[in-house]
Amino acid sequence: MNPQAVRSFVADRLEKYLEELRGLVEHESPSGDKARLDALAGGIADRWRGLGGEVDQLANPTGDHLVGRFFGSIHEKPALVVGHFDTVWPVGTLARLPFRRDGGKLYGPGVYDMKTSLILVAAVLEAFAALGLKPRRPITALFTSDEEVGSKTSRALIEDLARESAHALILEPPLADGSLKTARKGVGRFHLTIEGKAAHAGVAPEQGASAIVELAHQILKIQTFNDRASGTTVNVGLVQGGTTPNVVPANASAEVDARAVTLAGAAALEKAMAGLTAVTPGTRVTISGGFNRPPMERGPGVVALFEQARTLGTKLGLALTEGSTGGGSDGNFTAAAGTPTLDGLGTLGGGAHADNEHIIVDTIPERAALLAALLLEV
Repeated sequence: MNPQAVRSFVADRLEKYLEELRGLVEHESPSGDKARLDALAGGIADRWRGLGGEVDQLANPTGDHLVGRFFGSIHEKPALVVGHFDTVWPVGTLARLPFRRDGGKLYGPGVYDMKTSLILVAAVLEAFAALGLKPRRPITALFTSDEEVGSKTSRALIEDLARESAHALILEPPLADGSLKTARKGVGRFHLTIEGKAAHAGVAPEQGASAIVELAHQILKIQTFNDRASGTTVNVGLVQGGTTPNVVPANASAEVDARAVTLAGAAALEKAMAGLTAVTPGTRVTISGGFNRPPMERGPGVVALFEQARTLGTKLGLALTEGSTGGGSDGNFTAAAGTPTLDGLGTLGGGAHADNEHIIVDTIPERAALLAALLLEV
C-alpha cells in the first residue's frame, strides 16, 4: 500500500523533520502578534511553494492567513486540509519552556497544538513527489492565524473553502488516546449587563435597586439551562458589580460560557438566553453575544468519512477509534457548512495549552501515513 511507503519515507527522514519543527516552535507566534505571525506565514508559504504549491498569503489586520493549492491539474473537488499556526503562548515562553526532547517525547510551546501538523503537511507532500504518488483530489491547505482566539477573521474563508471541497481533514490534536474526533460541541459566549439604581445602603436602601441581587437571580436561572441529557452546558465564569459596600450597586455584569452538541441545541440556548428578563423592580437586564462556533455534528457524511479512515488505518496497522469533545476547532465551521469533516488528525501527545505540552515523536510517521492514505484513497 502506498501510504506504507510514505511512513517509511518520513521515518527515514525524521530527524530532518524534527529540526524543521524546532524552527517552527522557536518562532513564537501568539495570536494577535501580527509581525511574528506574518513572518512565520511567509516562511511556511516559501516551504509550500518549494513543494509545488500555488500559495496565497492573505493580508489580515491581526495576522495573515495561508492558502496553498496543490495538484491543481486534477479535475475533482479538492480535499481541504485545515490547521493554524497561532498559539496561546506569549512571547518569551521559550525562555521558560524551551524546545527539548526527553526520550520519546518532544516538548515546546505550540508543538502539539499544532505546529507539528505543519510538518505532517510538508512531509506528505515531499513523500508524494519523491515516490511519484498522486492524490485522488487536488489538495487545498488552509492554515490560519487566529484559531486560538475564535477564528473571527478567518471564519468566512474557512466556510467558503469548505463549501468548495469534497471533505475537510482537520489537523488538530486527537483525543488523549489517539482517537479521531467526529463531534465537537458548539461554543458560545454571552455577556449580561444589569442596570439598577444606586442608593445609600444605610440611610435609604429602599430607594435603590440592587444590580447584584438581580444578577444573582439571573445566574440561578441560567444554571437551569444545563441539560445533561442533551449535552448542553452553561457556566457563569466571571462576575463583576458594585462600587463600595455602603452603596446599593447600580451595575453588575457576568460572562457566560455555553456549549451545545447540536445546531438545534445551540439555537434553543440562544433563545433562552435572549428571553432572560429582570425580576427585581427597578433593574434592567441586557444580553449580548451568542454562539461563535456552531456544533460539529456527527452526521452521515462525518460517519462515512471516519469509516473510510478506519479501513485505511487497518491497512496501516492502526486501530482507529472515534470520540467527541467539548472544545471547538475550525472543524466546527467546515462541518456546519455541510462538508464531511474528520478532526483530530494531528500527532499524538498531550498538554495542549499547558506547561507539559508535548508530542510523541514516533507517531509522526504513522500520522503522516494516515494523512497520506486519506489524500490518496478517499
